Amino acid sequence: MKYLIAGLGNIGPEYVNTRHNLGFMVLDKLAEKEKLAFQSKRYAWHIEFRFKGRIFVLIKPTTFMNLSGKAIIYWLKKENIPDENLLVIADDIALPIGTLRIRKKGGAGGHNGLSSIIEHLGTDEFARLRIGAGNEFPIGYQIRYVLGQWTEEENKILMPKIEIATEIVKSFGTIGLDRTMNDFNNK
Repeated sequence: MKYLIAGLGNIGPEYVNTRHNLGFMVLDKLAEKEKLAFQSKRYAWHIEFRFKGRIFVLIKPTTFMNLSGKAIIYWLKKENIPDENLLVIADDIALPIGTLRIRKKGGAGGHNGLSSIIEHLGTDEFARLRIGAGNEFPIGYQIRYVLGQWTEEENKILMPKIEIATEIVKSFGTIGLDRTMNDFNNK
């Protein structure tokens, strides 16, 4: 059984440790724990690992956030992974910093990466792990905020949550979406 785990973010040193790169941060932590290094492949940085008989294909799209769907549809087809085995990890400014929410489906909520994925898949019915990035910004400064660096205080909140997010990824592939939602949402 194969699972595609797509962490959303933007490539380039100017985007490292920004709020919009939470998906990349989770996959980087998971790669570190598995002692693997991402390799540049078509449309994404890519690694694979096995856990409890499952194959996890991790991608960090190199298409930039607004075209994430192009990378995801490519890798789903290339690896012959059904949509129900897709988990997308993205930041969410509607949630307080560090809040973790896993869902079966849903709209884009103004997130351009999720909009691209919905457009390319033709459905909003795919699992997503949303990680709260907070919304402490004045009206009209959303882009500056999501592309901004984490503060030290925010990092203290966020780092333990990224660890938990790596557990959510493995849980998704081993015990399924429903049980993972029950085990991790609202905790």
